[in-house]
Amino acid sequence: MLGPPGAGKGTQAARIAAHFGIPHLLTGDMISQAIASGTAAGLSPQAAMERGELLSDELIVTFVDERIREATRRSGFVLDGFPRTLGQASTLDAIRAQSGSAIDLVLELLPDHAVLLERILKRAEVAWLSGRTARRDDNSEALNVRLQAYEAQTAPLSICYQEHGYP
Repeated sequence: MLGPPGAGKGTQAARIAAHFGIPHLLTGDMISQAIASGTAAGLSPQAAMERGELLSDELIVTFVDERIREATRRSGFVLDGFPRTLGQASTLDAIRAQSGSAIDLVLELLPDHAVLLERILKRAEVAWLSGRTARRDDNSEALNVRLQAYEAQTAPLSICYQEHGYP
């Protein structure tokens, strides 16, 4: 699943995973669990996320490698939030080669900026109204930083996957 923050990747990935009865591997949840655990592994991603920055490839891979290998041994999975860079895509290729798995489909969601902003502000409002804490990066300033990071680091994946023949 590819797309900028607020594009609906999580919503659509969850629906696809439920439809096919396969795991939804949500990188953000893996990282949030590490942060909530209060361990050293959660400190570095927390500070970067609060600034709206993407996490380093090395850090992300430590969170997702084991989960991908585990899901591959079962019936497949839907990836949400990984890969986000060409380096992560290369790592995913190595993981897939070792496990004998394949990419069946790459989906990219591309709503315009106004829709993205509306969605993340609504997500923050819903969290607040339900008594939960909103994500610290669900605001217009962090969205702009995240969109710049998306354009620079993640958007090239779309071209890469198209060149490799993925729909």
